[in-house]
Amino acid sequence: MPLLVGTNTLSGLRQGEIMKARRFTARLTMAVAMAAGFLGLSTPTASADSVVSRIDVYSPSMDRWIANDVISPAGGGPAPTFYLLTGVGGGEDGISWFNNTGVRDFFDDKHVNVVMPVGGKFSMYTDWNADDPVLGRNKWQTYLTKELPAAVNARYNTTGVNALGGVSMAGGPVLDLAIQSPGTYRAVGSYSGCPRAGDPLGQAAVRSMVEILGGGNAANMWGPWGSPQWAAHDPLINAEKLRGTALFISTGNGLPGPVDGINSLAMAAGVVPGAVLEGITNMCTAALQGRFGQLGIPATFSFRPEGTHTWGLFEADMRASWPMIAGAIGA
Repeated sequence: MPLLVGTNTLSGLRQGEIMKARRFTARLTMAVAMAAGFLGLSTPTASADSVVSRIDVYSPSMDRWIANDVISPAGGGPAPTFYLLTGVGGGEDGISWFNNTGVRDFFDDKHVNVVMPVGGKFSMYTDWNADDPVLGRNKWQTYLTKELPAAVNARYNTTGVNALGGVSMAGGPVLDLAIQSPGTYRAVGSYSGCPRAGDPLGQAAVRSMVEILGGGNAANMWGPWGSPQWAAHDPLINAEKLRGTALFISTGNGLPGPVDGINSLAMAAGVVPGAVLEGITNMCTAALQGRFGQLGIPATFSFRPEGTHTWGLFEADMRASWPMIAGAIGA
């Protein structure tokens, strides 16, 4: 039982495809690295009515305590839970939904528990096959689908009904978590992510985050490239398994605009890498939309006519997704 303390097949690949994947990796890595310090754009405002707390949940699978920021309604009976995952730094770098958006104000008058874990940097929020010398033990699928929900349901007044949202690095994994744990989440919001892993471009995207930025070894995660696990964790390949889940999948187009909330020259310095990164997520999202269309899977796709990889865009899309998510979970 988790404890909670309320406190604060790659053979035969054409040479052209290989070179394309390498160029993709280089562009993506540069964009992510340059944008890393650009994501913290807005300052959250404290809410007045909801209850804001930080809880530490012990994870037996990782043998450590995980901090989680929680916004819970002040009253009104049991409420569903919306889990929100952040980007490549896992919130351990101080960049997160809780720190860089107005989630506290937005959810202040809404009957839902919002849980934002702090941790999981460079992990793809998945269960790794082996401990990594740099990134340690990562069993985030187990934590997010079993350990954390059990602890939250024990501590808070919940209905046991869940939704999941994730941005940037987490944009693909939130869809994968719904695939790997059917029935755990009634709704999923994927914001500015790249939901692919089983092709050369997907591999490049994953390895740029895990290996180049994080210093880990992706073979410790899903085995060597080309092993079945890479395909098994690809939402594009496994799209059929998302049928029946309420889905909101969004992206900007890489062109800066008012949605980014850029109001100074210092912030504008991050536009170029953010534009490159959002252009890549736009491509990934379009591919997923095409796949869903082929299969006849209903989903809401949002392609904004502006937006770089910024918290202004992320928050706007999360807010836009909320009516659909709230309807699916009874919030």
